[in-house]
Amino acid sequence: MQSVAEACYHVLITADPVQKLMAARRAARQWRLGRLEARFDCAMPGQPARPDQPILLPPGQMPKRKGAGSPRNRIAMLHALAHIEFAAIDLAFDLIGRFGGQFSPEFTSDWMRVGAEEAMHFALLARRLEQCGSYYGALPAHAGLWEAADKTRDDVLARLAIVPMVLEARGLDVTPSTIDAFSRANDSRSAKILQRIYTDEIRHVSYGTKWFESACRVRGLLTHETWKSLVQSHFRGGLKGPFNDSARSKAGLTTDYYA
Repeated sequence: MQSVAEACYHVLITADPVQKLMAARRAARQWRLGRLEARFDCAMPGQPARPDQPILLPPGQMPKRKGAGSPRNRIAMLHALAHIEFAAIDLAFDLIGRFGGQFSPEFTSDWMRVGAEEAMHFALLARRLEQCGSYYGALPAHAGLWEAADKTRDDVLARLAIVPMVLEARGLDVTPSTIDAFSRANDSRSAKILQRIYTDEIRHVSYGTKWFESACRVRGLLTHETWKSLVQSHFRGGLKGPFNDSARSKAGLTTDYYA
């Protein structure tokens, strides 16, 4: 029987976007059906495989986006969001394959669900790009999304603190205004997709908080103080508001962490 680690490794080394999302869905389904053995018997790659397109640029070299007022600007926003979701597939499966052996099988179940949902989010956005006359890979994307994973590859507490509890939580802060922008532009299809993503991301952040707090309890650490210390040492630039306190609270990320 294939191991969990082997299934995660396969997702990470698959470059083609369609094949990657299929591998992600397959891994999550196989785990749910009990067809993957809870073995963590192979190392995850240092970098996930990437397609030839989009061209990846440093964040500082990315063209500035200018709202959703024109079709061209909406395509740029959808492309940027699709790229985030594409990278999020790898982040979920790297988390499982790299650290899953330290936790109960429930950890793998939670993050398999996240990985499958990130794949679904990418598929929705990629399809919407095609409906708008473009495609994923048509525009450059920034190369900074994997930096957080690379910097936290040796510490699951740091990984949970930074990826779901900082980066994904930031998505909870900004997505409502993005939904409003698409709605004002009479692009209800895109707005509905983003609303679905927003709802799912609250749960993803909640899994990050849940397992961070669980790991802190096992290690005898104070959760809020430990999180703040990890953010200060692993996250460049510091946290910037405004914060969506309501959505963060639903995810268990109370103001005791970030206020």
